[in-house]
Amino acid sequence: MKTPVTVLGLGAMGTALARAFAAAGHPTTVWNRTPGRSPELDVVRATTAAEAIAASPLVVVCLLVDDTVRSTLDGIDLTGKTVVNLTNSTPDQARGTAEQLTRAGAQYVDGGIMAVPAMIGGPGAFIFYSGEPEGFDKHSADLSVLARPEYVGADPGLASLYDIALLSAMYGMFGGAQHALALITSQDLAAEPFTTRFLGPWLTAMLTSLPRIAEDLDDGPAETAGSNLSMQAAAYENLISTSEAHDVDPMLLAPMGELLHRAVAAGHGKADLSALVSLLRTA
Repeated sequence: MKTPVTVLGLGAMGTALARAFAAAGHPTTVWNRTPGRSPELDVVRATTAAEAIAASPLVVVCLLVDDTVRSTLDGIDLTGKTVVNLTNSTPDQARGTAEQLTRAGAQYVDGGIMAVPAMIGGPGAFIFYSGEPEGFDKHSADLSVLARPEYVGADPGLASLYDIALLSAMYGMFGGAQHALALITSQDLAAEPFTTRFLGPWLTAMLTSLPRIAEDLDDGPAETAGSNLSMQAAAYENLISTSEAHDVDPMLLAPMGELLHRAVAAGHGKADLSALVSLLRTA
């Protein structure tokens, strides 16, 4: 018999998690603060969170915010339970929740879902996990029905850190893409052919430079930069002036230009993009 699983929270993501467990043959119990959500699920429905938790050794939590997780589980005996918290949170929130739930008897594992609900159970999704190694090892096969599990360390805050780091990169990329589309459409040019023929392939090609930047950070920069920061800072002014000339707000571009000029002023003009990383850290 497969491991019984409890899922707390039936929003879009919680519903996808419960559906994946049930489809894989796990006896699945669910609880949601508002009864009657996701009636199509073939699962057991508990009337209270405590009742739901009592039903399974593995408890997967996917609620709205960290405060909701803490208040929902406050006062419940979690002895013998592995609690996997997939609620979006910050690293410090994850560590605080880990302390509370560990005191209540749980083996705590935090997670960061790198997928949208429709991807759960499919090959393209993965989930970061961190926290109690024994709890993760015990249930890694159970969790693999949701997405590829990626365990990143015993510190419960690491999954959130990895999650937020990847989301930061995603939003930065989309911000740049949206600015590019604003420029193109400002001249009544079609967005779709520009995106398909040029924007997508260009971004894909530029991503190949990321491993080299990472190597520079880990091992020290190469002796010569392929495209030094002094040149990039000077050319960057054209991005700002062109945007303004075409009535496109440069708000998404301006911070990068400021960082390039700051790097040059700090003596990094001959360096490559990896030199910017240290300037972003404030400690």
